[in-house]
Amino acid sequence: MQEKYGESLIKNAKLESWANPSPERDYLIEISYPEFTCLCPRSGYPDFATIRISYIPNEKIVELRSLKLWLNSFREVHISHEDATNRIYKALYELLNPKFLKVVSDFNPRGNVHTIITVRSDQQYS
Repeated sequence: MQEKYGESLIKNAKLESWANPSPERDYLIEISYPEFTCLCPRSGYPDFATIRISYIPNEKIVELRSLKLWLNSFREVHISHEDATNRIYKALYELLNPKFLKVVSDFNPRGNVHTIITVRSDQQYS
């Protein structure tokens, strides 16, 4: 079976950034990605989550199409909720060097357990 063009784009996805169009002011960017999927590293069952990203840009902003494709690349990865959230945070932080960054992964309940993972640059959790 021939690989579909979308599968190829996802397989080769790389996060990209653009120049911040308004670096003279602080402003908050909020992104919601409600169709995140990955695989449980223990059972192989699919996990589903909404990923919420909030950041105050410095010199760069994330290019949204590249973010969408890159997040889709997790769908065949066996990874814990905690590791997925921290990988997303680390990749965005390294790419953007933002003034502030928060990544929240709100995983759908499975086995009657609901997990929400938060990683933020100021290390204040509430």
